[in-house]
Amino acid sequence: MTSNRGLAGAYASSVLKESERLIERLRDESIEPVPYLVGRKAVNFYRFRHRPYAQAWEEASTDNPPYDLARDISNAVIDAYLAEGENEIDEVHVVYTKFKSMVTQEPQVLRLLPIEVVDDHREETTGPPLPLYDLEPSANDVLDAVLPQYVAHRIFNCLLQAAASELAARQRAMKSATDNAEDLIKNYTRLANEARQAEITQEISEIVGGANALADA
Repeated sequence: MTSNRGLAGAYASSVLKESERLIERLRDESIEPVPYLVGRKAVNFYRFRHRPYAQAWEEASTDNPPYDLARDISNAVIDAYLAEGENEIDEVHVVYTKFKSMVTQEPQVLRLLPIEVVDDHREETTGPPLPLYDLEPSANDVLDAVLPQYVAHRIFNCLLQAAASELAARQRAMKSATDNAEDLIKNYTRLANEARQAEITQEISEIVGGANALADA
């Protein structure tokens, strides 16, 4: 997930470098990545290097992402995850920029699918047994209905994190550019004043020298 526009410092390059590290790690594990690109910066990066990619979303807004964008991305990756044969994929990773503060934004890799189940080994309690639940429809049907929504919401969260990071990076880059411009104005104003003062001093010296020469004559 990158931006559509520049002038945001190293925002786009940082997330692209993180994606390159992920691709290298996956290939070391004999896994061939299938990129899905969000943002014009990522698309241009792949097109310039003539690299293939499965699908791209380059016209959608990245600084104010709509939920429809997250749903489209979710549908695409879930269809590929559930497909069989040549278009089948085994894992889904999202590379985005996590917003921590206006000063700190870090590229992150999030594995969406398969969902990692954490087995919490807790000590048995002496309380009453936990109730058993009956699901209607079946648990598999509930999971099939909930899973697309879960993936879409996680992707939407990543899009919002990336959008906040992009705006913070752009604001910081614009402040740096403004500060640099003000420093240049001060430096060139001082140089211009020094040059003007030197010219005035030279003219005064010539006038005084000419007046002294006339007086001596």
